Amino acid sequence: MELNEMKQAWQSLDSGLRRQQALNLQLLKDSRTAQAQRSLRPLIFGQTLQLAIGVAFSIWGGAFWATHLHPLHLLVYGLLVHASGLMLIAFSARNLYLIRRIDYAAPVVDIQRRIAELRAFRVRVEAPVNAVLGCFIWIPVTWMNLAWYGIDLWKWNVMPWALACSVVGMAVVAAVIWTMRRMGYARLIEENNAGRSVLRAQAALDEIARFERE
Repeated sequence: MELNEMKQAWQSLDSGLRRQQALNLQLLKDSRTAQAQRSLRPLIFGQTLQLAIGVAFSIWGGAFWATHLHPLHLLVYGLLVHASGLMLIAFSARNLYLIRRIDYAAPVVDIQRRIAELRAFRVRVEAPVNAVLGCFIWIPVTWMNLAWYGIDLWKWNVMPWALACSVVGMAVVAAVIWTMRRMGYARLIEENNAGRSVLRAQAALDEIARFERE
């Protein structure tokens, strides 16, 4: 075989390998982007459910304070529950909006950036606020619910005890988080706040990125 024929053969082989690699990359990208999209479905369901709960809380709290303008503490119960419902709605709407913005036909790096934005919001904003809210929201919810039946716990002077319990609860949560971070579990906390759906979507996209680098 002459030198030119050998060069043509190598070029043909190289071209074939390149086409095969491009085909494999496209097949992997199609498979993993579809997997990433499926991975976010539980989160979409959860956020839709949270949105419905937020609407229910908002209506419930709004109906209460609208009919209990006096005394002041009853009005405050209703406003706090109403506000917590609005906050749940805002968080759910934000997450669903970020998910909806993801274009799975875009380059992998763009999809990764969108999901990273979703993860950052859940970790840095939603999780801390929900942690604080969870320590205190039971007070207006319980007090308001009992007030519907004519039981006014405010008159029993138990609010200081309830607030103390909430503060202790928040202190315990903060202490646990601080201890876990000191023990090297900061990443575990962040992943837990991000949620499995986001982690699985990111893992699927990382596999494509690794293949492209190789």
